Amino acid sequence: MEEVKKLNNERIDAMFKAGAHFGYSKTRRHPSVASYIFGVKNKVEIIDLEKTEELLAKALAFIATLAKEGKQVLFVGGKNEARGALRLAAESAGMPFVDGRWIGGTLTNFPEIKKRLAKLEDLTKQKEKGELTKYTKKERLMIDREIANLDRFFSGILSMKDLPKAMVVIDSKKEEIAVTEARKMRIPVIALCGTDCDISLVDHPIVANDSSVSSIAFFASELARAYSKGKLLKA
Repeated sequence: MEEVKKLNNERIDAMFKAGAHFGYSKTRRHPSVASYIFGVKNKVEIIDLEKTEELLAKALAFIATLAKEGKQVLFVGGKNEARGALRLAAESAGMPFVDGRWIGGTLTNFPEIKKRLAKLEDLTKQKEKGELTKYTKKERLMIDREIANLDRFFSGILSMKDLPKAMVVIDSKKEEIAVTEARKMRIPVIALCGTDCDISLVDHPIVANDSSVSSIAFFASELARAYSKGKLLKA
């Protein structure tokens, strides 16, 4: 019991150092996060990190279970502050990711997305094998542009052969379309939610600073690490 308490305190300290306790102004607060507000400082709401730690612990346990069962998790975070940390976290866990603009229908119209993924793989293989030399210079230029365009939007999800079993989201408000699609497809969502987010739309919300690079990096890496550890326990 003492070890668990020590771990919890260490995690709270780490969150504090990462600035996870900073919310937005009270005027931006969504009613669903009211119970997670500790107070206000310099017009900025302060999040109760003890409650955040409880939410994080539940999210980590959930993602570890998914990993143990060999289930794939999609990491999503397209805003500038999230891209680098999210991609790093997803790659460390060997999971697919979207670190740019969410393409509508990625989940709800996945059969069509699979066709684009297959095309990207096919064209890339042809190029690597030098099989595009049969085309004219103009045709090769057009194919190169198509590869670049497909790569920009879909390279992060090439390993996603089926719908993911869960989704990790940075800022559920910013990624509203992705969250809506996940809900329609009954895919559980783990999300880092700032004080302006509606956490009732998320299965496993983590109420914390979702706008600073350090805070995002902390939570993304914690989730990725839990997944990686869970994989080691895979039967």
